[in-house]
Amino acid sequence: MRMCGTRSIGVSGTRCFWSGRPAASAGGGGYAPSRVILFLHHRYRTSGGEERAVQQLCDLVPRRLGEPVRLLERDSAGLGAGAAAAGLLRGGTRPEEVAAAVRESGARIVHAHNLQPTFGWRALAAARAAGARTVLHLHNYRLVCAVATCVDPAGRDCLRCHGRDTRPGVRLRCRGAAGEAVAYAAGLARGLAPTLAHADAVAVPSAFARDRLVALGVPLGDRPVHVVPNVVDTFAERSAAAAGTYALVASRLAREKGVEVAIDACRAAGVPLVIAADGPEEAALRARAAGGDVRFAGRVPRAELDALRAGAALELVPSRAAETFGLAAVEAMAAGVPVVASRVGAMAAIVPEDGLVPSGDVAALTAAVAARYGDAAAGERGIAAARAAAAPEHAERALRALYAAAAG
Repeated sequence: MRMCGTRSIGVSGTRCFWSGRPAASAGGGGYAPSRVILFLHHRYRTSGGEERAVQQLCDLVPRRLGEPVRLLERDSAGLGAGAAAAGLLRGGTRPEEVAAAVRESGARIVHAHNLQPTFGWRALAAARAAGARTVLHLHNYRLVCAVATCVDPAGRDCLRCHGRDTRPGVRLRCRGAAGEAVAYAAGLARGLAPTLAHADAVAVPSAFARDRLVALGVPLGDRPVHVVPNVVDTFAERSAAAAGTYALVASRLAREKGVEVAIDACRAAGVPLVIAADGPEEAALRARAAGGDVRFAGRVPRAELDALRAGAALELVPSRAAETFGLAAVEAMAAGVPVVASRVGAMAAIVPEDGLVPSGDVAALTAAVAARYGDAAAGERGIAAARAAAAPEHAERALRALYAAAAG
């Protein structure tokens, strides 16, 4: 993304960026675009698909809608447990930063992504009070689920928390320590209604995500929920999978991603595996892979991930979570790499049928690895499926409708 006039707004942990072509500056030397979309996003401790999705939309809005974007971003990487708990329980901290960003930029829409733990519903209220309309973009299930994935500590799909009843997450210790579990449970229960009340429009990445939020008891009422798919900009002309020499996993190394299933399946199929990611389960996964033909590449920059996909005969997305979109799968398909993915969440409607297996089923994944490894025809079908799911024009149309709805 091209960042213009990158600058801090003066509070540790908060960064503000311009993207796109701002209008001529007004007095005082600051930018004063006549039409601005202000994005809010609280980055996770380990970056993943949501960070990519936010950046893709930051790129798309100036290019295809003609409106500059300002990104106001905070980061959990340096945030202590006390500050996180305070943000959750108060419904956000420092809302005046959001109001100042709206006033300084003249933003007409505040497009909020992850709000937890320190933006909260107060950021939306501050944006409205400063004269902007608000969009709440729900990339995951964090309105109700403390870990945002609907996966319990045993790795099973979970809908126990429902609406404002977040007590099951405390009993299960989904956030680990009791204090953190209680803070998340209380903060989410308190924040659910005001967060929705201060959103002029709501967006999700897929129809599945919308239906899962309803199942979780999110009180969406009769308001329309806009499906804004994630974006892929580049599509291969043809698949090079026949020349590939390994299987690839490019998912965060967390329990809900099911990477251990990929390790076991590739070992059984006799296929080399490259894992391009990091995360909290890395040590356990390295131990599981010991003695096998598995290389841990770590978290790699985008260009290196593209190069790894260019050399892959197959990509595996063995998630245990009900994915709201499945960006890793779609990006791999767009690159012409055949994909085998779990039949979970939105991926069941995006990945071609012959590339889907039951979640957690090592035997089924092993058979699929053997069948699709180096299958260029499957790669070609994947390119078409990726275009149908994530070509930029789909998100462009959805964003125009979303912003029009927010503006009323």
